[in-house]
Amino acid sequence: MLVSVHDVAPVFESEIDRLIERVGAACGPLPPALLVVPHHWASSPIVHGSAFAAKLRRWSDAGSEIFVHGWTHRDESDHGGRLDRWRAARMTAGEGEFLGLSREVARERMGAGRDLIEDITGKHVAGFIAPAWLYGDGAHAALKDLDFRLAEDHLRVWNPSTGAVHAKGPVITWATRSRVRLGLSLAAASVLRRALVRARTVRVAVHPGDAHSRAACASIDATLRVLSRGRPPARYADLAPPCQDGAASVRPAVVEPA
Repeated sequence: MLVSVHDVAPVFESEIDRLIERVGAACGPLPPALLVVPHHWASSPIVHGSAFAAKLRRWSDAGSEIFVHGWTHRDESDHGGRLDRWRAARMTAGEGEFLGLSREVARERMGAGRDLIEDITGKHVAGFIAPAWLYGDGAHAALKDLDFRLAEDHLRVWNPSTGAVHAKGPVITWATRSRVRLGLSLAAASVLRRALVRARTVRVAVHPGDAHSRAACASIDATLRVLSRGRPPARYADLAPPCQDGAASVRPAVVEPA
């Protein structure tokens, strides 16, 4: 069972704290993976030397896998294809940042996010997961350019460099921005936690908005309770074979400015 907390950014600090506590109550000592947004909506930057940066490092030191989760999490692209326009409009609320980016821009944002997070934590990131799990051709190409070890979308976890798929199956997640979407996600979670109970790998993802919904929180608790029976929480790194080059998982510490 792989559990992740999305949209980790200063603007959602209190929600992230609550979700980590809630997940921990159900999953035990292994902390969830954290999907970090370096500059959420261009208004909530993670700054070297800040209290939030120090907290991010503590989370990493405590065992959370850290993923780069976009740069701003905001979609500002003009989508030319009909399918991409539909995905941008229906699958997220203007947050599919990497759906329409060129290879060059996607590579720049991925690289900048990785550098920032690794400098703060002193460790290599676990991988890259696009906001709203939406990737365009440019993003897929940039993932290969930057040699990220792991990536994830709605239906799989894979190695962008080799194309090897490490896990398949839908992510169980919740949508709380409208009553209709909340109702649909509650129903989907109820079905999926039973349908996937015997699956080899299951993924559960929570978002800051979930912390404000009693119904979503109750569904998260029920989902984790059902799926954790006889199934210990795991790390994304458990899916992938060790790096061939024997690269260390810890980088030299970078001293942050006062």
